[in-house]
Amino acid sequence: MNDRPGGNARLMALDLLSAVLDDHRNLGETEPLEGATRDRAHAMHLAYGVLRGYSALDWLAGRLMRKPLRARDRDIHRLVLIGLFQLWRDGTPPHAAINATAECARQRGKAWAVGLVNAVLRRFQRERVQLEQQLAGRDEWFAHPDWLLGALRDDWPQDWPAIVDANNRQAPLWLRLNRRREPAATLDLLRGEGLETARHPYAADAVRVEPARPATALPGFGEGRLSVQDPAAQLAADLLDARDGQRVLDACAAPGGKTGHLLESHDGLQLIALDRSATRLARVRENLERLGLAAGAGLVAADAADPGGWWDGQPFDRILLDAPCSATGVIRRHPEIKWLRSLAQVDEAVAQQRRLLEALWPLLAPGGMLLYATCSVLRAENERLVGAFLRSRVDAGREAIDGEWGRESGGGRQILPGEQEMDGFFYARLRKTS
Repeated sequence: MNDRPGGNARLMALDLLSAVLDDHRNLGETEPLEGATRDRAHAMHLAYGVLRGYSALDWLAGRLMRKPLRARDRDIHRLVLIGLFQLWRDGTPPHAAINATAECARQRGKAWAVGLVNAVLRRFQRERVQLEQQLAGRDEWFAHPDWLLGALRDDWPQDWPAIVDANNRQAPLWLRLNRRREPAATLDLLRGEGLETARHPYAADAVRVEPARPATALPGFGEGRLSVQDPAAQLAADLLDARDGQRVLDACAAPGGKTGHLLESHDGLQLIALDRSATRLARVRENLERLGLAAGAGLVAADAADPGGWWDGQPFDRILLDAPCSATGVIRRHPEIKWLRSLAQVDEAVAQQRRLLEALWPLLAPGGMLLYATCSVLRAENERLVGAFLRSRVDAGREAIDGEWGRESGGGRQILPGEQEMDGFFYARLRKTS
């Protein structure tokens, strides 16, 4: 991205990095509210770039500084990371990356650090080749925390380098065309704005748009003609194999992408969209209102793992369990996930997934189907969990998923990040046999 004078975007990026690394907040929920639109977009770009390469950038900074900075000066350390990202990965002209980044230290009230930032970034220019050679032989090169890199190597011994590479690249913008709103006309609207479009071979409603732009700036978005959704997530609506008029539960519905897709795809569904967070459920309502489908679903704020508090006793023909998970399949869209998750959190997610499966299975009608889905690439959350559940139930069977996308994984189907230009996702179809 082209640089611009000033430094406001860098200061905004510092606040974003602090929100993630100090306050453990998701980057998408902390977009800067003040400043010009272009500065805000540049700040997000810088923050995403630093988080994608964080451990590699941090290693470089450690080699370039004579001694570590004090904890209270971590903003200066992060300014160095921003400058290194711009010089190393972003193609920013050196004079802009070095001078503007160094001057930000003065704007932070730390004039003493202007020379330090300047010297560190200039030293990187001089020693770049040697530093890259040293870094290439270390795990920091892969820009993943040790626990996650180890898990990927264990679960995917042949594929982990491709997973890591995909995670460290920016994902394309994929949209879902509303089947009910003249998809061909929507494509014409996009192309009329000078956007290039490409359909996906396996997700019938998916279209890639270039160059990417905010959803609200897309023609037809406000009118409900399209939604932002990766093709991997779009597969859920057809995999659930619902029929018009059936009783369907979307058990962990927020933010409502799959809820909307189901309603776009079928007439007369008796659909319950459930989420334990009333705040997140409000987003489902907003999305359905934009699509003109708000009357199509009953929204319930409740814990899916405690049906006694919300279930009316009527069985469901279909249940979509898009289970809370580690989100390790969508790191290319949300690089902060690498630095916010831990192995203990994965264990907690597995326990919650197990509780949800066990609680929801009795709600499924005989002959009905439960579609289990996660945006994870970890086998503990996917094939191993589903396998253990099936071994514990005499009334549950696995239904094969045929498709040219992804790969067979323990009877389910796993997409790895970047495969067929999709996010990482796992699906398993479970049929109630009696």
